[in-house]
Amino acid sequence: MNRRTFLGTLTGGLLSAPLAAEAQQAGKVPRVGILSAGPLAPRLYRWEARDLGYTEGQNIALVFRAPEREGLPLDDVAAELVRAKVDVIVVQSVLAAQAAKRASGSIPIVMAGVSDPLRAGLIGSLARPGGNVTGVSMMSTELSGKRLQLLREIAPSVSRVGILWNPTNPVSVVAFRDSEVAAKTLGVRLLSLDVRQPQEMEPALRAAIEGQVGALLLVDDRIFVGLRAEIADFALKHRLPTIYGSTAAFAEAGGLAVYGPNDLEYYRHAATYVDKILRGAKPANLPVEQPSKFELVINLKTAKALGLTIPPSLLQRADQVIE
Repeated sequence: MNRRTFLGTLTGGLLSAPLAAEAQQAGKVPRVGILSAGPLAPRLYRWEARDLGYTEGQNIALVFRAPEREGLPLDDVAAELVRAKVDVIVVQSVLAAQAAKRASGSIPIVMAGVSDPLRAGLIGSLARPGGNVTGVSMMSTELSGKRLQLLREIAPSVSRVGILWNPTNPVSVVAFRDSEVAAKTLGVRLLSLDVRQPQEMEPALRAAIEGQVGALLLVDDRIFVGLRAEIADFALKHRLPTIYGSTAAFAEAGGLAVYGPNDLEYYRHAATYVDKILRGAKPANLPVEQPSKFELVINLKTAKALGLTIPPSLLQRADQVIE
């Protein structure tokens, strides 16, 4: 893994030159822990850096920890970061944030796009988090209904949609319920496809075919990030229009459409929180921010392979079109 600095996709300016100089003068290089929600390989697009003039080991030290396989518990991995004596921990999923918080109530934890941290019990409020957790929240639950609406625009003849979700993820439970409400409004029937562990993905996809669904809707979950290529290949093979969550990486892997916040922006913005904390700010006093912009990404290559014609009005609204 190329770890030149922490200043690429998590970055956009993690440390300023004055801060780096102050740290060197004090004889202490800041140690930033990265707690990945799953194996690093399928998440490299988030962590790979571009050179902005900072060198790991000179003005910053990065400590990466990740589970060996998708879906494994994160408590042991979080405990490793605590033992490594990092100054701050960066997380991207609810489960990673909860594991980090269980591992330490004092080390600052910065969220890089965590779904509904208030409902997950990570913070006291958005304005005043009140503990050792702050950062950027991802509004994923409110988007499920909108994604279903977009799916109907893409494939208006579809009447039965398979919804892939993780019932052990409390945020996914809320999103699933919101999807049910939207489905009734749109006149769509949903087929619940439960995926609690990676090994349950294949049976869930088989159930989608047996249930004769005409499309797939994914509810955001860390497991699906690592399995996005497998899901996209399945959807293409069985000619199922599919809409995904908050990362364009799904569309780049061959998925048809994505609607949600740009997850790379989460990492860039989370860097400002890390910067403030390393300068002495307390997480309890740093308000949690939410995304203000949502992006629609459409993969026209996949649409063509599925035999779909994307409405021109939808293409005009798209933020990115992959051709």
